[in-house]
Amino acid sequence: MEIRKIDLFFLELRLSEEFRTSFGSLQARPVVLVRVEEKGGEEGWGELVAEWGPWYSYETYEVSLLMLKKFLIPMLLESKLEKPHDFRKIVARVRGYPMAKTALEEALTDLYARLNGVSVYKLLGGAKREIVSGVSIGIKPTIDELLREIHLRLEEGYARIKIKVEPGFDVRPVERIRNELGDIPLQVDANGAYDLSSLRTFQELDKFQLLMIEQPLHWDDLIEHSILSRKISTPICLDESITNMQDLVLGWRLGSLEVVNVKPARVGGVWNAKEMLELSEKLGIGAWIGGMLETGIGRSFLVALASHESVKYPNDISASNRYWLEDIVEPPWTITSKGTMYVPDKKGIGVEVLFDKIERYSRERWSTVK
Repeated sequence: MEIRKIDLFFLELRLSEEFRTSFGSLQARPVVLVRVEEKGGEEGWGELVAEWGPWYSYETYEVSLLMLKKFLIPMLLESKLEKPHDFRKIVARVRGYPMAKTALEEALTDLYARLNGVSVYKLLGGAKREIVSGVSIGIKPTIDELLREIHLRLEEGYARIKIKVEPGFDVRPVERIRNELGDIPLQVDANGAYDLSSLRTFQELDKFQLLMIEQPLHWDDLIEHSILSRKISTPICLDESITNMQDLVLGWRLGSLEVVNVKPARVGGVWNAKEMLELSEKLGIGAWIGGMLETGIGRSFLVALASHESVKYPNDISASNRYWLEDIVEPPWTITSKGTMYVPDKKGIGVEVLFDKIERYSRERWSTVK
């Protein structure tokens, strides 16, 4: 691949409704799109998922933009690249910034797939033509509002419900859900909002036969999670604590997790995510693909990874209209009545990028030409 031009687009897109977690509330999301263009004119697209503030990650979109413009893009243009997974070697001396790296690597992966006439999902080792979709529901002002949304999402067909929890909003909503909806597939996500002093809360949650409790304790902890895992029977799933293969192996050895939520932007790219899925299967750790409120571009890479045979749980990959009033790809992502999503087999990411909409919503644009 001979890259001749790289474009960055900054968009600010409003969500279809407020999304609240233990980090805070989101009503709009910064979106940075990366487009790489090869000398023959073929293009590839990627998406940066860094947020306004350093809550989920130390990377904000402004920091990631700086890393892309000042370091990662110049390093790429100064190097020879045969395959997209070689990009990791090119930027290996840059410590951290997995979200910035992922955005550029995604664009390169899409481009490589288009040049070779294959789909991204096949390139990443995917096999399934349908993936199972779950939905993540933010913290609501009341339990009644939460239940109304759960009913809606179940009617839409989602195969698993995940609710965000925080101290004071945990046991009671789960109890109400079980009383009203029975044994639906259900899990909770704390985003690291608790510590071991909340052991009684987790023991109470143990009664409700949850699929898993996701990231209950501190965002970079493995030790205390290993203690908690011995005190409760509900499987612990880790998200923020697992940023690389070493974390995964250490967490496995310590007994800190039984399931891992794999997000390419957290682990430094789609190729790292693929390898983490394969390692998880070898270690006997369950795996699924998580989301970061991506547009249809970023979502395409999640779908591709979720088609891997090692993914055994429903994924946090919902339809485009779950978060966005209007997506920037055609067709928009949809789910079937049985809670699945089709994996497109067209070349590249499998959907058409609507450049006119990107231009309409763009606040700023930067171009670098080799």
